[in-house]
Amino acid sequence: MADQCMQGWILATLSVLFATSFLLIKKKERGTKKDLLESRSKSVNCTATTNEECRSGNFSDADVIIVGAGVAGAALAHTLGKDGRRVRVIERDLTEPDRIVGELLQPGGYLNLIELGLEDCVEKIDAQKVFGYALFKDGKHTRLSYPLEKFHSDVAGRSFHNGRFIQRMREKAVSLPNVQLEQGTVTSLLEEKGTVRGVQYKTKDGQELTAFAPLTIVCDGCFSNLRRSLCNPKVDVPSCFVGMVLKNCQLPCANHGHVILGDPSPILMYPISSTEIRCLVDVPGQKVPSISNGEMAKYLKTVVAPQIPPEVHDSFLAAVDEGNIRTMPNRSMPADPYPTPGALLMGDAFNMRHPLTGGGMTVALSDIVVLRDLLRPLCDLNDAPTLCRYLESFYTLRKPVASTINTLAGALYKVFCASPDQARKEMRQACFDYLSLGGVFSEGPVSLLSGLNPRPLSLVAHFFAVAVYGVGRLMLPFPSPKRIWIGARLISGASGIIFPIMRSEGIRQMFFPATVPAYYRAPPVKRD
Repeated sequence: MADQCMQGWILATLSVLFATSFLLIKKKERGTKKDLLESRSKSVNCTATTNEECRSGNFSDADVIIVGAGVAGAALAHTLGKDGRRVRVIERDLTEPDRIVGELLQPGGYLNLIELGLEDCVEKIDAQKVFGYALFKDGKHTRLSYPLEKFHSDVAGRSFHNGRFIQRMREKAVSLPNVQLEQGTVTSLLEEKGTVRGVQYKTKDGQELTAFAPLTIVCDGCFSNLRRSLCNPKVDVPSCFVGMVLKNCQLPCANHGHVILGDPSPILMYPISSTEIRCLVDVPGQKVPSISNGEMAKYLKTVVAPQIPPEVHDSFLAAVDEGNIRTMPNRSMPADPYPTPGALLMGDAFNMRHPLTGGGMTVALSDIVVLRDLLRPLCDLNDAPTLCRYLESFYTLRKPVASTINTLAGALYKVFCASPDQARKEMRQACFDYLSLGGVFSEGPVSLLSGLNPRPLSLVAHFFAVAVYGVGRLMLPFPSPKRIWIGARLISGASGIIFPIMRSEGIRQMFFPATVPAYYRAPPVKRD
């Protein structure tokens, strides 16, 4: 009876929150729908003539220089090349990357791949379909499925070896005759009177060269050495991932990502091929136990192994004994660009979030769709100041999707980490139980997580619905002073988690992008 009352209370709360959210969203959509349709119409009309008419001036041998050929750089090169731009890509290392992150693409990211014509890049690399998540806590688990009923049967998440995926993207890009991919290390941006005109780089054999283009897009990843001249980087490193590959085992829930709410922090598992399972153990802080002296193996066996599901326990221990253990810092960096004529930042060089939710590639691919649609009407990229002012709208248009995924990643990580504080414990348990309720309680958050419905208002509604659910449980069967105090601290703690993240993302751009002046800027008019 108490559970039924609780669910009724939560449904009533959600109804009010969603009704408010719906009205605000519809109001914004009515105000901007005409502008969006006109912009889309211009984009479509221009695309047919891009190959011949939309050429930049003759002072350079490319329309666009892209620094970096990772997921963002390779996908952008193919996208702009397909639209007729002459694209020059400079990548530090053209061998197949070997990373322990960037291996899980959410369904929203896969839809962006389709939009960009890159969906075949997940073929022939033994990629695995992912249909949702399994959440484990204290011996219990719940399955959270992606809401894919309205989509084609091929639409799902994908998990794979990161390097194989990137190589397929590079191959796809260079299959276009107007895309040039070369190996080199970009050392600096070439500026003239505050305008970026190109780059200086070193070839594989040490030769120093320069390349010029009206627009330079920096996509050189989380270790970018160019971002400082284009943005204000505030990089936070809340934790590190310890990565291993488990073999000869099956996950408890096939074709699902697994999140174990361990102590002190979450453990992730998901398939990256038909025979391999990626395991990522989150270690809070910037220091991890030493691998070389055996401290890491001891930590994994004594602290982590007892929390691993029994189906993969033996394979986990075997992977530890094998010793192929790798670490990587988890970085978070809100987007804070300096609008610079002739240059643009994208990908992890520009914006990062905790990789717990696997949202990085979805954000990058969504950004490429936004940028493609902005550039399509432009037949001349040479007017750098005007182009810079126009492309400021990119930073606004990307915000609702990117900020929702970024905020969710940061908030979930803090909620999922263990804490001695009783209010934090209650919030963590409430989150697990809330998602276990099913229906709208799980479908809404999973829609956000998957990138299928990345709406900021929906995120806030569900986040505080979890907090209300946690407080409601504390009040049953009767509210004692201690329970009331813990409930108040729970609400305060929830606010202290999500509001600072949203503030760093930009409240106005995130919730009311149509009020930002750059949102209304029309494409520059071509001069005769």
